[in-house]
Amino acid sequence: METNQPRKIMVVEDDPAMREIVTHKLTANGFEVKQAEDGKKAVDLFAEEKPDLVLLDLMLPEVDGFGVLKYIRGNQDPKLSNTPVIVLSNLWSNKDILSAQALRVQAYMVKAYFTTEEILNKIKEILTQTQSGGLSPKQSAEPQVPDLSTQTVTPS
Repeated sequence: METNQPRKIMVVEDDPAMREIVTHKLTANGFEVKQAEDGKKAVDLFAEEKPDLVLLDLMLPEVDGFGVLKYIRGNQDPKLSNTPVIVLSNLWSNKDILSAQALRVQAYMVKAYFTTEEILNKIKEILTQTQSGGLSPKQSAEPQVPDLSTQTVTPS
């Protein structure tokens, strides 16, 4: 018997305003959201809640996002160690992106360049791909980092 329970997203973000904005967008679109404001709580919550996807900031108190990623990928349960992860961070150096890719994130999004609608769409896309077998949780997608040379600012 199949149930139509909402997909569970864990939002790991230390900025309360950002965490609430993203949580509101996700709950308004039918997702169950669990929140963690630091890396230690994220590790504890991940083990307890077993989310379908993790939206993860990298600059966190207690344990940074890379520590959380290492915990997720090191889990003994393959279902948990392959949980899709989207990095949503203001860090966008090549070193950070490559480190996240090495830990098999499905997307790397720079906060300043994406709306909550785009974040929602990326979550839906990844959940659909992993559910249908199109993107294995073991694979890492290309990072979604804007080409700053093509960014234009229009004065208001």
